Amino acid sequence: MKSGLSKWYRPWHPFVFVAPLIVGLFLFRLGPMVYAFFLSFNRWNIISPPVWVGLSNYVELFTSDRFLRILGNTLRYSITYVPLVMIIGLGLALIINRRIRGIAFFRAAFFSPVITSAVAIGLIWSWILAPRFGILSYLARTIFGISTPAFLAQSATALTTVAVVTVWRMSGYVMIIYLAGLQEIPSTFYEASMLDGANAWQKLRYITLPLLTPTTFFILIISIFESFKNFEIIYTMTRGGPGIASTTISYSIYQNAFVFYRMGFASAQAYVLLGIVSLLTAANFLLRKRWVKHQY
Repeated sequence: MKSGLSKWYRPWHPFVFVAPLIVGLFLFRLGPMVYAFFLSFNRWNIISPPVWVGLSNYVELFTSDRFLRILGNTLRYSITYVPLVMIIGLGLALIINRRIRGIAFFRAAFFSPVITSAVAIGLIWSWILAPRFGILSYLARTIFGISTPAFLAQSATALTTVAVVTVWRMSGYVMIIYLAGLQEIPSTFYEASMLDGANAWQKLRYITLPLLTPTTFFILIISIFESFKNFEIIYTMTRGGPGIASTTISYSIYQNAFVFYRMGFASAQAYVLLGIVSLLTAANFLLRKRWVKHQY
């Protein structure tokens, strides 16, 4: 005799609960992706119907000096962001991986920029770095008697400045992941190394870093993703300027889609960006066996 709710159970019941998620996935994720791929072969300004142009958008992309420069900006941004956020995140994780009084406060403080609005962070850092009335400029004049450069208004520094601000914002996220990896390393490794007379540097080099390689691999992948989808900080701090000095592919997609109303061209850019990220991810997975070490 069936008891409780089991007598009401039918094999199709689980699908009822999963259905909203599946419908949402197709309507708001997969559907727009497929339509964007279709649009990348069209010219569409949102108002008039799409006009089929074949590969014209892609040809224009790869023959445009502007796009090649934007692609170079994107790669420079990624090369700056990824190593810095990983190194600083690891350093913070090593600092807070201690059982001392009040450590929870520092963990929360280091992580707080991650949950703060990117727009708010961009505005605050724009005020800090302002050459005339910014806090940094005021301190430099008051203490050292020097003037700070216009970090966001110069082509040589705008992109790097935006990347460093993003590193400041996301280091806490990387820190938390590294902290979880550090706490998974068995203490027996460190106890054995102490018996052998290993110092702090030797423990870090021969125990901590090798056993963190799976965590490092995961962080590398998500950091590459993050570096290529940068938008809010750039929009808030530089609007891609001066000129196109800090314009990346993701910001250029926004401009072409919602400023110039070239939806087909923007879709082509989006799929080129998807291809670049996919190739980098595939390369990392292929090279993973050469440097990622597992405990078991």
